Amino acid sequence: MTGRPPPAVLPPSLRVRLGLIAALAALVVVVLGVLYAGHSEPGRVDRWIIQPTADSVRPPWRRVALALDFLGEPAGSAMLVVAAVGGCLLLRRPRAAVLIVAGVGMSVGTATLLKSLVGRTIHGDGNLSYPSGHTAFFTALALMAALLATGRLGLGRTAGTSLVFAAALVAGAAMGWAQVALGAHYPTDVLGGWCTALAVIPATAWLVDRMADRLADRMADAGRREHR
Repeated sequence: MTGRPPPAVLPPSLRVRLGLIAALAALVVVVLGVLYAGHSEPGRVDRWIIQPTADSVRPPWRRVALALDFLGEPAGSAMLVVAAVGGCLLLRRPRAAVLIVAGVGMSVGTATLLKSLVGRTIHGDGNLSYPSGHTAFFTALALMAALLATGRLGLGRTAGTSLVFAAALVAGAAMGWAQVALGAHYPTDVLGGWCTALAVIPATAWLVDRMADRLADRMADAGRREHR
């Protein structure tokens, strides 16, 4: 009860910067959602980048895209989450394990809700596309891994922010490329999914820290009362 408290999953040194990034990302998600609500065709920005088709890439790069896509499917994403949670528990970081589960749930859940609200489709009315849930998931996982690495390595504000943003950028770019290459999403869907993770994960990490700290305080108070 009197030992050192567990480390925060959202390092205090990054809270302000990631809060600003999250707010900006949320704004981008909303603006894109309003612009493309109800659309079923690529926008001007999408056409400028690439026209999504089912055969945008060919072997061997198509196999790479399919492998990345699998990591965002239920079976692949479950494998990644289980591995991440298991790693956190082996390192005795239960708070980090909670963040992994909560962060993935919030990111994918938010993307799914936004798809229904925006109603943008690709290749048919039944294929809701904005934002990309695959990109949101993969970016969220990379963000959380970078946050945990920042805390464990004791990185400062600049180094920590750079690591978190770089991890999100690499993961989002990789999965986003796969989704556009396979014709599953428009480029702006990918941007929306990336920004969804950037908006959701810092807020989720902050909430996990708050709830864990309150629980620890209550347990400490209960322990002190027992020893009176």
